[in-house]
Amino acid sequence: MGKFLAQFGVVLFLLSVPAAQARDHQQAEELYQQTEYDAALALLDKHSHDPDELNLLGRIHFMQGDFNKATDCFLKALEADPRNSNDALWLGRAYGRRAETANFFAAPGLATKTRVYFELAVELNPKSSEALADLFDYYLEAPGFLGGGYEKAARVAGQIAAINPAEGYFVHSELAQKKKDYSNAEDSLRRAIQAAPRQVGRVLDLAKFLANQGRTRESDAVFAKAEREFPNTPRVWFAEANVLVKEKRNLPEARRLLEKYMAAGVSPDDPPKAEAERLLRQAGA
Repeated sequence: MGKFLAQFGVVLFLLSVPAAQARDHQQAEELYQQTEYDAALALLDKHSHDPDELNLLGRIHFMQGDFNKATDCFLKALEADPRNSNDALWLGRAYGRRAETANFFAAPGLATKTRVYFELAVELNPKSSEALADLFDYYLEAPGFLGGGYEKAARVAGQIAAINPAEGYFVHSELAQKKKDYSNAEDSLRRAIQAAPRQVGRVLDLAKFLANQGRTRESDAVFAKAEREFPNTPRVWFAEANVLVKEKRNLPEARRLLEKYMAAGVSPDDPPKAEAERLLRQAGA
């Protein structure tokens, strides 16, 4: 009887391990969404072979700026789950960030890997708005010898528009700006707002565009509209402060907005607080 109870206890323990790991993973994901990256990392198995856990580990390393570790995690995740579009997308992003800071000799190879994995992400999930958007950006900005090109970007823009009309207007605005067709670019941004009036990003896109065109009063008015329609939204404060610092005007207001941003709860989709700290220093804080 004692032997049976001991064996039964072992079985219960073994059954409890996956449940505990699942709880840790869920809690780590919640901490990640709150940008508590160190706390999230502490809950995860650094030697895991589980693709979901590897993806989360990779995203944490990515957000912490360790793009080499992020690359390693996403490679292992994709190897474990070769049909996972999201793993391919994040792997492309990790290679992209490495390419941005690499030396002259290493950058082209890393950029090529960025493109390859963005293309794979779209191939695995042609309806992924995120993968299409990242591939569009790559095609639009990369030179031809690295696989970029306006025509390629335009084709992807058509795919985006078929899935998400508001995002489609935005990418068509990007195409128009590339050709310095600023009238059509502005029209597309305004159409994006009409297509998705409750998406704050669409309003901010227009505000930043007007600022880049030197139309300061109009830009300020659109930022004010964003503040009214989307109160207590940290990305609005960051975007407006970023414009003010870039233009070197009304720096006290920029500092106030950035301090609010630093005190707010943000998500991984918002700009990193390290970037807000950098802007604060530029604003004279």
